[in-house]
Amino acid sequence: MSEDIELAAAVARLRDIERRIATACAEVGRDPAGVTLIAVTKTFSADEIRPVLAAGHKVYGENRVQEAKGKWPALREAYPGLDLHLIGPLQSNKAREAVELFDAIHTVDRPKIAAAIAEEMARQSRRPRLFVQVNTGEEPQKAGIAPADAVAFVDRCRSEYGLEIAGLMCIPPVDDAPAVHFALLAKLAREAGVPGLSMGMSGDFETAAQLGATHVRVGSAIFGGRS
Repeated sequence: MSEDIELAAAVARLRDIERRIATACAEVGRDPAGVTLIAVTKTFSADEIRPVLAAGHKVYGENRVQEAKGKWPALREAYPGLDLHLIGPLQSNKAREAVELFDAIHTVDRPKIAAAIAEEMARQSRRPRLFVQVNTGEEPQKAGIAPADAVAFVDRCRSEYGLEIAGLMCIPPVDDAPAVHFALLAKLAREAGVPGLSMGMSGDFETAAQLGATHVRVGSAIFGGRS
């Protein structure tokens, strides 16, 4: 019984996040339909995800290729029409599996990855949507293109690797006000001529929605705390 209550709670939290996105958008005169909620399922089991799937939510995010490979093929058979996003770091030796499994990759962050993805897309005749990760805080421990190099890197992805870039992605520094980073990412996206903005997580998705996010990545606020 307690398990059933917890599963029902996940769906209630999902609806609350959707409501909060709609409210945030209304405050700035924005259509909430322009914000895609990515339910981030890293570390959560298939059984924990199923209630949200059954509730009709279609868009999910995973951080690791191997974890996604272990649970999503079966879930996609049971729930057709899902949209699966890779939102964690990608190693070049996982490019084949990433292109095969994901509908969008948010972490194109260096030329080697761009080249590996381009090669696999050509080989598999499959074209997941691609986002360039920008290290807006220029943190040495964090992946991503430096802001000053972001526009040139998007151009290089197009001209050298033949990639269509759907947007930019960022993860602001933990101790910074996220709005500054979201505004910077939006400015860079305009300069690069890309429409997508993957920004905002469980603690700041409402701010991101108000500053133009097209995709927000929310996990624990839907599924509960991770062990």
